[in-house]
Amino acid sequence: MAKQGMAKSVIILIILAGGISGIFAVKKVLARNTLAARIAALSPRGTPQGIEDLRKAIDLYERKIEEHVKDAAQTGIYWKILGNRLIDKKLYGEALEALENAARYYPEDETIQYLIGISAGTLAKSEHVSPQRKQALREECELAYLRAIEIYERYGKALYGLSVLYVFELGRPAEAVPYLERLLEVHRGDTDGMFVLAAAYYMTENYQAAVDLYDRIGGLTKDKDVKIQAERNKGQVMDEWYR
Repeated sequence: MAKQGMAKSVIILIILAGGISGIFAVKKVLARNTLAARIAALSPRGTPQGIEDLRKAIDLYERKIEEHVKDAAQTGIYWKILGNRLIDKKLYGEALEALENAARYYPEDETIQYLIGISAGTLAKSEHVSPQRKQALREECELAYLRAIEIYERYGKALYGLSVLYVFELGRPAEAVPYLERLLEVHRGDTDGMFVLAAAYYMTENYQAAVDLYDRIGGLTKDKDVKIQAERNKGQVMDEWYR
C-alpha cells in the first residue's frame, strides 16, 4: 500500500510539473506497464522481472516502429522524386513504375496520382504499345486522374488532363463537360480549358455554347494567334450549325 501511495504521489508531481505533456507521458508509461503485465500474465513464467524485461522490449520495438515509419516515408518521397525526374527525361515507362511505387506509400497524394495519369496517358500514345496494353494504360490514366480529383476536387491539372483524355482520346466528350466547367470555375481565364470545353460542346452538338465560348476566348486573350484560332474554330461550328 505504501508503494502504491508513493507511485500515485510521483504521478501527481509529474502532472503538476509537466502539465498536459506530463499527463500524456504518464498515460504512455501506464499503458506500457499494463501491456507488459498482461503479456507476462499469459506466461507461466511471468514474474516482476519478466514484466520489466517486457517493458524494455516494448520500448525497443516502439523505437524500431518509429524508425520504420520514417524510412517508409522517406522511401515514398524518393520514388516520387524519381518519377518526376524520369518524366522530365520523357522516360514514361520507368516513371510510371516509380510513381506506382510512390503511390503505395502515399495513396492520398493527389500529385502522385496526377503524374501517374500523365505517364500512363503518354505511354498509351506510343506506337510500340499493343492494343491491349494501350487500353490498360488509358484505363489506368483515367482512374489516376479521377483519384487525384477525388482527393482534391479543385485540382486544375487533373481536371484538364482527364477532360483531354475524354474529349480527344476516348471519344466521350459529354463526360468531360462537368469537369471542364468545374475547371473554369476555379481558373476563369484558362483559355486552354475553354478550347477543350468548346470542342466538347461542339462534339455533343451544343453549338450555341461552343460559339459563346469561342467569343469569350477572343475577348479574354491578347494573343493574336489564339484569337485567330478561336475565330477559325467558331466559323467551323457555325458552318456545322447552319448546314
